[in-house]
Amino acid sequence: MTSVSLDTPYRGGFVGAEHRFALSVYFEDTDTAGIVYYANYLKFMERARSDMLRAAGIDQRGAIEAGIGVYAVAEANIRYLRPAKLGDDLVVVSSILQVRAASVLIQQRVMRGTEQLTDARVTAAFLTPDGRPTRQPREWVKVFEQVQRGEAL
Repeated sequence: MTSVSLDTPYRGGFVGAEHRFALSVYFEDTDTAGIVYYANYLKFMERARSDMLRAAGIDQRGAIEAGIGVYAVAEANIRYLRPAKLGDDLVVVSSILQVRAASVLIQQRVMRGTEQLTDARVTAAFLTPDGRPTRQPREWVKVFEQVQRGEAL
């Protein structure tokens, strides 16, 4: 039996080219009918993207503190296919579709088992501390390209 600390936050991880991040639907995520409020899918996907960057070894906090820059969502297109409900166990599956000089295009799907609930494409732009688009660090581009190919990190 593996020893797990209950004081350690859950972390997702990569399976090939996909990052997987599991979560449960809590009461606070739903409306009065017990259905996940549409904007909360964006929160689920944000958590998954942040965890994906962490799993890839990209230190967002360090980049912010060093004045290098930060990722910000420049565009999000989401298609809702089926509703998630109170108590559901979900997995956000994220994959890198395209790496550009100053942005990354990420596909994110929210899944309940084998059933796809949403399909989204999110453009994360890299910005200077004053909010201007800039080239992302070259080593991060290399990491994204490696992830896109499904290579182990």
